[in-house]
Amino acid sequence: MIQSTPLCATTAGKPTSHQVFTDLIHRARVHAPVPFAVVWPCEEHALAGALDAAKGGLIQPVFIGDEARIRATAQNNQLDLRAYQIIPAPTPESAAQKAVELAKAHHVQGIMKGSLHTDALMHAVVLPSNGLCTTRRISHVFLLAVPDYTNLLFVTDAAINIFPDLATKQDIVQNAIDLHIGLGLGQPRVAILSAVEVINPKIPSTLDAASLCKMAERGQITEGILDGPLGMDNAISPEAARIKGLVSPVAGRAQILVAPDLEAGNMLAKNLIFMAQAESAGIALGAKVPIVLTSRADSVQARLASAAIGALYARHMAEQQDVL
Repeated sequence: MIQSTPLCATTAGKPTSHQVFTDLIHRARVHAPVPFAVVWPCEEHALAGALDAAKGGLIQPVFIGDEARIRATAQNNQLDLRAYQIIPAPTPESAAQKAVELAKAHHVQGIMKGSLHTDALMHAVVLPSNGLCTTRRISHVFLLAVPDYTNLLFVTDAAINIFPDLATKQDIVQNAIDLHIGLGLGQPRVAILSAVEVINPKIPSTLDAASLCKMAERGQITEGILDGPLGMDNAISPEAARIKGLVSPVAGRAQILVAPDLEAGNMLAKNLIFMAQAESAGIALGAKVPIVLTSRADSVQARLASAAIGALYARHMAEQQDVL
């Protein structure tokens, strides 16, 4: 298990967050590739990303989509598909539904987004009659390797729940905690973010933060150490926390950052990616299988990291099912 260390500037002998990312990829390669449905890989970035993950020993892809377009994309980009299964589907929507069916039948242990819109994929996942929903609300986590910091930062939710209410935030927090533990990163320190670190009735996110912390105290959220409301500065900077007089196991050392809404989370994650040169990975949680959500702007490293995290967490979920 990778031991959690304080979120602070890199010091001699401590791994950087980028090294932790690399360690996760290496750990995923130790095991047999995990079968993943790759939905509508009809553009070069989607097809090549899945093939890179397959060649890296992370996943065993099952490609689902317009077979002629998939093969044409492969031919135009000198990609070899001979070792992989292609399941024909005429539209992105039908490909997404087929992936859900394969997951429900346990033929695959995860789903990877190809070149279709995220909404089309998630619509099939959340269908009440024939989807992959559980009792938990589905949410997204960005995992960010920020230069000069020792820990991976989890930012949630930045892609699925637009204006989450308190019950949804409870699931968002629990999903992220479960992922942190499932990846072998230990019990996480969770910062519930707002604009300020004091409760202000005029700022609803401060009330939600206080409620989530009390829910953790009462066992409604488990296995994480929560504090909030916290501003971004005193969540990740020990000096900022010290100046403001915050005495907390989380302040200045947070590993999971819970945004008040999707807009705030998305801007936070993309600021770290594009302005702080953070490497990123993304995964949706709360369904019966993990769902890897990649974008066209992702680097090769980001695609590999997302696949590795999806594979590791899919294996963890399968082990938990066996225990139950």
